[in-house]
Amino acid sequence: MDRHFHPPGPAPWSAVLFRPLAGLAVLLLSLWLALWPDLARAAPGEIDVTLQARHWVDPSGSLTIDDVARRPAGDFEAMEGYQNFQLAGAALWLRLELPPRDTARRWYLMLSAGAFTNRATLYTANPSGAWTAQHAGDHVPVSRWDHPDQTPVFLLDPETAGPVWLRLENHPAPLSPRLVVLDERQLQDTRQWTFLMVGGYLGFGLLVLFLGWVHARLYADRAFVAYCCYVACMLGFQAAFTGVGGLFFWPDHAGWNDAAPAVFMLWLTASGIWFVREVCVVSRHSRVIDRFVLAWSVFGLLFPAVYLLLLNQPAFIVLNLYGLLSVLLSFGLCIWTWRRGETYAGWMALGFLPVHLAYPFPALRSAGMLPDSWATQYAVLIGSAIEIPLLLYILHRRAKDFSENHARLRAIESTDPLTGLTISPVLLLRLRDALRRARRYGHRFGVVLVELSNHAAIVEREGREAGDRALVVTASRLSEVVRDVDTVCRITETRFAVLVEGPEDLKLLGQHIVAKGLERVPQLPADLALRFRLVSAALPDPADESLDDTRLMERLHQALDRLGDDPRKVVLHLPQAG
Repeated sequence: MDRHFHPPGPAPWSAVLFRPLAGLAVLLLSLWLALWPDLARAAPGEIDVTLQARHWVDPSGSLTIDDVARRPAGDFEAMEGYQNFQLAGAALWLRLELPPRDTARRWYLMLSAGAFTNRATLYTANPSGAWTAQHAGDHVPVSRWDHPDQTPVFLLDPETAGPVWLRLENHPAPLSPRLVVLDERQLQDTRQWTFLMVGGYLGFGLLVLFLGWVHARLYADRAFVAYCCYVACMLGFQAAFTGVGGLFFWPDHAGWNDAAPAVFMLWLTASGIWFVREVCVVSRHSRVIDRFVLAWSVFGLLFPAVYLLLLNQPAFIVLNLYGLLSVLLSFGLCIWTWRRGETYAGWMALGFLPVHLAYPFPALRSAGMLPDSWATQYAVLIGSAIEIPLLLYILHRRAKDFSENHARLRAIESTDPLTGLTISPVLLLRLRDALRRARRYGHRFGVVLVELSNHAAIVEREGREAGDRALVVTASRLSEVVRDVDTVCRITETRFAVLVEGPEDLKLLGQHIVAKGLERVPQLPADLALRFRLVSAALPDPADESLDDTRLMERLHQALDRLGDDPRKVVLHLPQAG
């Protein structure tokens, strides 16, 4: 039987829960879209000065601070809301008049979204008129920033004369600057909360990754391997996207710091599609679609090399389209296979929802349609913190169900389907071992052959179903009178064999069996009891080397047949079967 067998059609409980949860997901998405402008505002205590800045784009990207500072003030335009700039080799200059601030405290200018800023340079003039430059951005090793942090941060000298000038470069993603002025304490609070949130997320993700690998080794299921790859890529993406990776993990590698968000995003998407393919077992439903999904996943695995080689606008568009279409593809595959009977595919669609709902924020930010904000920076992190354990739980339940199905299949191969007792080959094997131990070590054992003598009468009076029920009750009562080490087996339709290990009073056991059958059977009429007829045999003579399991069983069957000729006698004990 297929290891991924499910009942045909979606499970009723899944169908009942899916619609309200899907409606809730749509409601949450609408709420997020309505509230994202509020999330973009500065935290309490911070001063958002983005809209106070004036901007000008240097098309050549080669002008110096002296050239720009001499330009007429009319060349600089006011910021009309949180704007996006597609620079493509140009440089964006921001002229900012700093707000009044307490000179007794150290103040900083923070530029959000370090993963989307190639170079950021802040120029300030000292009282003598000389320019002081502070450098940051993912084209500069974080260890060489003037103030290493997860995002570009610049110290504002209290003796700065006149406005400050911020030069920004980024390609191929559009640039959406968000500037915040905050003092040293506020900056420290921001760092602490960020490191607490991201560090807790990464630690939790590593724990889940370890549990996923344990499940992969335990169940030998490729779906857990794909899940581990997906979680590892998600952790790498979040470390790169939030800037924590550049600060702690690769502070001296500017090239990788610049490439990591795009590379991890593509690998994350590719591993996610592979994960969906494994869980939804797409190959069972369509070979063509399965090959397409596999090719789609391989494309995401290999495209980073092409993207980093080209690093132009078309490659950036392909990257964003791949991410967006992958979200639709994964959700579509889950729903399609769920409708075809893959129960856990429906739960997978629900498990992916937290990230699918959060994905539009960084995606629209990357496309230049949303400005940098708290939502665009941390929405996917929060969504994945909910999604990752949900997916592991779904996989655990799926693997547990499959494992139980396998156990049932293995049990069916060695048990009687009606009564659940051991089948004849297993009994003969154990009987053969008992004979061998008896001859070699002198161990005692016994065999009892029991027949439900009134089975035909029960079927004739109450029907076939009552007859089957009587056989099940017979198996249950025989199992109650023996020990765990003994073996009870149904060898024909109405005959049962009991292998009694060790010394035992077989006459007393036979009396217990007959008495057990005469007890009231709730599933049968009160005047209809189970009438047993049995033959028992003690240890065969160890000197009789000709006796084997087959001959022993034949003699017991013959004795039980002869016993049926005398209806007044129901128990026969053979003191020596050999």
